[in-house]
Amino acid sequence: MRQVFPIIPSSNGVIWFYFGFSFLMLGLMVFMGYVCLGARRARFEVSDSALKITGALYGRKIPLSDIDGEGAKPVNLEVDTQYRLVSRTNGAGLPGYAEGWFRLKNGEKCLAFVTDSRSVLYVPTRKGYAVMMSVARPEELQDALRHSQ
Repeated sequence: MRQVFPIIPSSNGVIWFYFGFSFLMLGLMVFMGYVCLGARRARFEVSDSALKITGALYGRKIPLSDIDGEGAKPVNLEVDTQYRLVSRTNGAGLPGYAEGWFRLKNGEKCLAFVTDSRSVLYVPTRKGYAVMMSVARPEELQDALRHSQ
């Protein structure tokens, strides 16, 4: 004679945990997709009054009066090592994309939008931080900042 003894069914907590965890992972995937798209659509616009950064999580409008246009300079982070991003304080650090607040090797606080470390414009501000932006022609952005002030 064979006898079967089934397990006592688990509580609904296991099911709710599974669904909660699944929704959390789905939300994280959507957020990471948004961050990755931001790496492709960020723009830097210079007007008569401000540097406007759009399409990114950390986009903002920085008045030109807060920007030190004369201190702006193109840098290659592979050569100019004092400007390397060494620690992320609040932002996204993905392979090939750094956006958000970082500390530089020289200790300076920086708002970074870096996709190509060889083509970056370093822009100091009068607010105690610098902005670093990867652009195809950093010299042109540098000139636009200097001529708009």
